[in-house]
Amino acid sequence: MKNMQYNFTSELWRSSGDGGWYFLTVPVEFTIEIRSQLKWAEEGWGRLKVKASIDGYTWDTAIWFDTARNSYLLPVKAQVRKLKSLDTGQPVEVTLWV
Repeated sequence: MKNMQYNFTSELWRSSGDGGWYFLTVPVEFTIEIRSQLKWAEEGWGRLKVKASIDGYTWDTAIWFDTARNSYLLPVKAQVRKLKSLDTGQPVEVTLWV
């Protein structure tokens, strides 16, 4: 299967609790499309390997299906947040290859 590319803007948010992770939420319409074609490829906890790009910085990562949001979540590691000066509440443009 050929890589599927998705471009979207999402607001960066932080999960609650000490040491909370930072995420971008994949739009529901993209989540529906991805799951309809690749749910079989998900690993434990709805994990699906992807490549992500923010402002020219590209890295290998994974998206995780969140039943509460009915959408995939893209974790944004500290290295990317610092390099691109990202903070919670900020809209972030993302390219995602699944």
